[in-house]
Amino acid sequence: MGPFESLTRPRKKQAAGRRKRRPRRRCCLMKGCEQRFHPRQARQRYCSAECRAEAEKWRRWKAQQKYRCTDGGKQKRNGQSRRYRQRIKSRKPPEPEAVTEPARVITQGHFFRAHLRPARMLRAICAPAAKSVAALLFAGMPARRGASAGARAALETSAHLVRTY
Repeated sequence: MGPFESLTRPRKKQAAGRRKRRPRRRCCLMKGCEQRFHPRQARQRYCSAECRAEAEKWRRWKAQQKYRCTDGGKQKRNGQSRRYRQRIKSRKPPEPEAVTEPARVITQGHFFRAHLRPARMLRAICAPAAKSVAALLFAGMPARRGASAGARAALETSAHLVRTY
């Protein structure tokens, strides 16, 4: 039996059983996002406004790439490049700035001499007493628990390893 004549006024039994159907969860189509979401509209493909904006940006880029592969796109792009090269040629070269002070000339032989320490200062830096390598390496380390001060003194025996200047 088909529907009754007046479709504007549904029957009581039919109106009570109908529910509004929501689309099921789906993945966002934006590459890199791909999270699951409940679409509010049946044809919604992206989870957020940011993903929709990124997709629109990508569509514009893709359309531009397709257009540039056509003959008309190639001609237009070549014309743009030609006009840009002409603009570059027609620009005036920048005027050299007027130099008010004389140029500094650095001689090759004497440049680093001002930065070197004199020999008399180097003599004061070198330690007067020779120390062993072990003493230099273990100078900042505390003695182990249970070790006496005499145990550290045994390291000082090989003083001939360190050069003095």
